[in-house]
Amino acid sequence: MSKRVDKRDLPSKVCRTCGLPFVWRKKWERCWDEVLYCSERCRRNKVRNNSSNE
Repeated sequence: MSKRVDKRDLPSKVCRTCGLPFVWRKKWERCWDEVLYCSERCRRNKVRNNSSNE
């Protein structure tokens, strides 16, 4: 018996930098509430994109 979970059943969020949706990952299990960005690239570019929106 496998413990497979459909991807559509996982929680999702919208990235603050690029605005694209992303889903929960096992590596974010302990810190899902703190995750704001879909990737390291978006996290690094957060200041640049947020200042251009003003």
